[in-house]
Amino acid sequence: MEKIGIFYGPQSGSTERVAKLIQSKLGADNADLILIKNIKVTDFDKYQNIILGCSTIGGETWDSGRPKPDWDAFRSEFDKIEYSGKTFALFGLGDNISYPRHFVDNLGVIAKILISKNATIIGQTNKDDYEFTESEALIDGKFVGLPIDEDFESEKTEERIENWIKVIKQNFI
Repeated sequence: MEKIGIFYGPQSGSTERVAKLIQSKLGADNADLILIKNIKVTDFDKYQNIILGCSTIGGETWDSGRPKPDWDAFRSEFDKIEYSGKTFALFGLGDNISYPRHFVDNLGVIAKILISKNATIIGQTNKDDYEFTESEALIDGKFVGLPIDEDFESEKTEERIENWIKVIKQNFI
């Protein structure tokens, strides 16, 4: 298997913790951690196997006047990525209690950009193990990647990651 690039954002907090946990499960020699706010599009050229990790921000952030979240700032760069020969897997963090109608929505936003570019996406996850009302990350009845809820289901995170890694390892080049 080729080396994996794990591109994630935001820095610190649950998204970074989950990115590091995924890297540790894959092995640090097999996967590099790359903070999305620090990259150039050419950084994607180094990898055929790519994991993208994001969070779905809450209303207090949307309304706050804070700087754009990392993935929103990167959004225009998706047009510059060379997608052929690359395989993508995605994970997203969300809160199924406070935001059940927007559970891991940003995971779906990023996936839909990749789909519009004809990118190969692996690692879909069954929705049955999750409680939520709506999610933009549901495509054809499955989550387009791995949903993680560190706020209210952190006890499930490690097992979910281990099961997901088994699936993506089989499908990475």
